[in-house]
Amino acid sequence: MEHLVVALLAFGMLVAAFGYASVGHGGASAYLAAMALAGVAPQEMRPIALALNVLVSSLATWKFHRAGHFRWRLFWPFAAVSIPFAYLGGAITLPGQAYKVLVGVVLLYAAWQLWRSGRAGEEMRELREPPLLWAMLIGAAMGLLAGLTGVGGGIFLSPLLLMLGWAGTKQTSAVAAPFILVNSLAGLAAVAMARSAALPAYAWLLVPGVLIGGWLGAEYGSRRFANPLVRRMLALVLGLAGAKMVAVPISMPAAFHSSSSAKCVPLRSLREMNDARACQILRKAASASPPAMRAGSDLGPRITKSLYMTS
Repeated sequence: MEHLVVALLAFGMLVAAFGYASVGHGGASAYLAAMALAGVAPQEMRPIALALNVLVSSLATWKFHRAGHFRWRLFWPFAAVSIPFAYLGGAITLPGQAYKVLVGVVLLYAAWQLWRSGRAGEEMRELREPPLLWAMLIGAAMGLLAGLTGVGGGIFLSPLLLMLGWAGTKQTSAVAAPFILVNSLAGLAAVAMARSAALPAYAWLLVPGVLIGGWLGAEYGSRRFANPLVRRMLALVLGLAGAKMVAVPISMPAAFHSSSSAKCVPLRSLREMNDARACQILRKAASASPPAMRAGSDLGPRITKSLYMTS
């Protein structure tokens, strides 16, 4: 990867780490979006995002705990069952993009509710303890979602705690941070055990930026920001994450064509099939041995020409 691209990526992640850590989040969704824009290979994106998520959420966990906002009683029912389910989710390949769109819509709605509540700076409901059984069931579902999507799960947990009146704003951030930490560690362990990807060499150049951004964001978020401002920042984080989840699946076909020198043209034998499925088959074939296909190799120039039309 070019040095300029790495530098821009590091700066963007520094800013993202600051914004996410200020509300107790690790920033994995922002890291994934930045890497997609930078053209990072898909197999490298997930381990990088999880590793950086661990670093930032560790800082946020320490800062919010030191400021006295952490509640063990609120944390453990969610985390105890989310960890194994996050590991399970990390070992599963998420089918399709419809799920991401659905999650994005939910997050956008949650962001809108949080932004409205931030105007008065009051808690949305009177605080009460979450029922143990419900907390564990929700933790299991969120752990699985976290593993499937490659994020820590804070974007799912935070709005729920606030809207159900189970925690205040800073208590939510103080619980979300360690929740993200343990789930990210579980997801990273699943990736490592599967040996499906490894951290590239340039990933270590991103570490100083996220550490600086995460430390500053967690410091300000845990001590200096007023509750209404923290809530609005959380709304912005959720809104950006939701918009990214909705927009990225829609833009994937265009991104694929812009990064390739060829356009997919269905074979005659595939005319009866769905166009999207035909293109998917051809893309997989191209990724398996693109040099051979470009050279004609075993398939021959005539078939190669029927597969691709240069743009």
